[in-house]
Amino acid sequence: MEPAKLSRMALAAMVVGSMVGAGIFSLPGVFSRYTGPQGGLVAWAIAGTGMLTLAMVFQFLARRRPDLDSGIFAYAKAGFGPYIGFLAALGYWTAACLGNVSYFVVFKATLGAVFPFFGDGDTVPAVLVSSMLLWATHFAILRGIRQAAGMNMVVTFAKIVPIVIFIVCVAFALDMDVLRENLREGASAANGSLLAQVRGTMLVTVFVFLGVEGASVYSRYARRRDDVAVATVAGFLLVLLLLVSVTLLSYGILPRAELASLRNPSMAGVLRAAVGPWGAVLVSVGLMVSVAGAYLSWILLAAEVLHAAARAGTMPAFLSRQNRHGVPGRALWLSNGIVQLFLLGTLFTQDTFLLVKNMASSMSLVPYCFVAGFGLLLAWRGETYGGWSPRRKFELAIAAVATMYAIGMILVAGFDYFVLSSLLYAPGTILFIIARREQRGTLFRPVEWFIFGIVVLGGAAGLWGLASGGMRL
Repeated sequence: MEPAKLSRMALAAMVVGSMVGAGIFSLPGVFSRYTGPQGGLVAWAIAGTGMLTLAMVFQFLARRRPDLDSGIFAYAKAGFGPYIGFLAALGYWTAACLGNVSYFVVFKATLGAVFPFFGDGDTVPAVLVSSMLLWATHFAILRGIRQAAGMNMVVTFAKIVPIVIFIVCVAFALDMDVLRENLREGASAANGSLLAQVRGTMLVTVFVFLGVEGASVYSRYARRRDDVAVATVAGFLLVLLLLVSVTLLSYGILPRAELASLRNPSMAGVLRAAVGPWGAVLVSVGLMVSVAGAYLSWILLAAEVLHAAARAGTMPAFLSRQNRHGVPGRALWLSNGIVQLFLLGTLFTQDTFLLVKNMASSMSLVPYCFVAGFGLLLAWRGETYGGWSPRRKFELAIAAVATMYAIGMILVAGFDYFVLSSLLYAPGTILFIIARREQRGTLFRPVEWFIFGIVVLGGAAGLWGLASGGMRL
C-alpha cells in the first residue's frame, strides 16, 4: 500500500506534537529547583541556540541528502558506518519509548491529586490503567498512519490552547515585586555560581526539545522535501517561544521556594495562584490532552524508526513488514512491548519521572551528536556543495555549533547516565547482529569492535553499580 503523504502543516504538527508533551507542564517547578530568572534566561539561550542549530542541520540535510529519507539513523549510518547507525536508531527508539513512559507517569500523577491511589503515577493502579491506555492506543494506530496523523493535528491544536491561555493569564497577573525578589534571590551567592545553576537545568531542556526531528523521521511521507525543512524550523521556533514564556513568567507569580515545592504539574499551581482554582483544572486538563497527543506522536516515531532501520538493513528484516493499512505493525508491537516493560519497571524506582526524563534525554543525545557530526562532515568535505560558497560556510558553522552543543550535553549528563544507557545499548546490539547475519555481512569493522567494547564495558559498569548499591534507580 502506498504510504499516506503528509502536508507541510501535518509535518509541522508532528514536530510540535512530539515536543509539547509532559515536560512543559513541569517547567516552573523543575527550573526553580535549580535556578532563578537569570539562570533560566541563560539556560534557554544555550538550549535554544544549540537545538536551533540542530534543527537547522536537519533542515539542510533534508535538502542536500534527499536520498536519506529515514531521519536520525540514516544520517549517522552514512557518516560513521553501520554500527553507529544502529546505535543511533536504537538510542532514539529507546528515548521515544521512555518518553511515552514519562507521559503515562505524569498523566497518572495529575489524576493522583483527585484519586490518591494513583500516587505519583508509579503505583500498581497507575500502571494497570496506563497499560490499558497503551494497548487501546496501539490497536487504534494499527488502523493506519493517515488516520493517526490527522488525529495528531487535532490534538496538537487542542493542547496548545491551554498553554497559550496560561501565558496570557500569567502575563496579566505578573507581580513585579515577586519577580524582583526572585531576581535578587537568584543572584545570591548562596545559590552557587550561575554556571552551576544552569548546568542543573540542561537535561531538562533536552527533554522538552525531544521531537525536533519529527518531520525528518517522517520525511518519506512528505509531499515535498522542502516541507520537511520548513516544518522543522517553524515547529521548533513556536515551541521555544512557549517554553521560554512558561518558565520565565512563572517567576513573577510565586517566590522561587514556593515554585520549587509545587506538585507536578507545577504549571497548575502557578495558574491557581494567578487566577484561582479554575486555573489548576485548566492546566490539568490541558496536560492530559497534551500527553495524549505527545504519546501518539512518539509511538508513531518509535515504530517508524524501527521500520525504516529494518528496511535499510540496520535492524532485523521482520521489523520492516507493514500491515494492510501501511502501518509497520511488528515495529509497533515491539515498541509498545518495551513501553510495557518500562511501565512495570516504574514500580521499583524512586523519583520515576525524573529518572525517565533524564534517561530519555541521555539516550537521545548520542543520535543527535552523530547527526550533527554528519552535517559537519558533509559541509567540511564539500559533498553536494559547489566550492566554498557562503552557504557552505554558513552550514559548516551551524553544524559545528550543533556538534559542540551535543557533545557538551553528553558531558553534562555525566558518567552515571552513560553506563545506564549502555545497559540498554549492549543487549540491544543483538538486533544488529541478527541483521548482519541476515545480510551475510562482516559483523563489525575494526573501529566498531572498539566501540562495541566501550558499550559492553559501560553496561558492565552499570550492572556493577546497581548490584553494589553505588547507583540507584
